[in-house]
Parts: sequence; structure tokens; C-alpha cells
Amino acid sequence: MDISLNSLEEALSIRRKMDTLEKRLASILGTAISSGSTSSRGAQRISAATRAKIAAAARARWARVKADRAGTSTTVPGQKKSGLTPAGRKRLSQLMKARWAASRKEAVKETDSLLLPRF
Repeated sequence: MDISLNSLEEALSIRRKMDTLEKRLASILGTAISSGSTSSRGAQRISAATRAKIAAAARARWARVKADRAGTSTTVPGQKKSGLTPAGRKRLSQLMKARWAASRKEAVKETDSLLLPRF
């Protein structure tokens, strides 16, 4: 692709006109327009080697996270988590039955005292 000197001078002239017009537009609108607003850079590309390094680092980070999680877990997969063992549940059941019996006994005492005549 051979570009002549005349073509380059014309391109430079057009570019200068565009810059002056952008400045005038910015002064009218009261905003700043970046100098690279008319040029299109396109998408920035990452080399395959850099992409591979990033992916390897991400895999290593996730491996560390998963290893930390695996070390703290004591449940068997598929097992329902429960805060009570069967023995603990039985003990709580017995305690509640004892409380209910005590409250019934107290209620009977109150009704008996209401039925007795006072002299």
C-alpha cells in the first residue's frame, strides 16, 4: 500500500479541521471530548500465553478455596444436617414431658384451692 505525500498532507489537514471542530463543539456543549473519540482502536487482544496464565491462576485459586472447604466439612454427602442427635432429642422430649406434668400438677393445685371453702 503506497501512500503519496499529497494524500498524507490532505489527511493531516482533515485531522486538524476535525480537532478544531471538536473543540468548538465542546465549548458550545460545555463538555470535554477526548482526543481519541474519533479513532477506533478496536478490541484489545490478549495473547494466548497470557490468557493461559490467567486461567491457570484462576484454577489454582479455586483449588485452594475448594481444599479449604473440604477440610472443614464433617458431614457425609447426601446426609441431612441436624443439630440434634437421637439421644439429645429423647432427652429434650423427657424434659418437656416433665414440664408439662409439673404445669398440670400446678393447675390442679390452683383449681383445688378454688373449690375449698374459706372460713
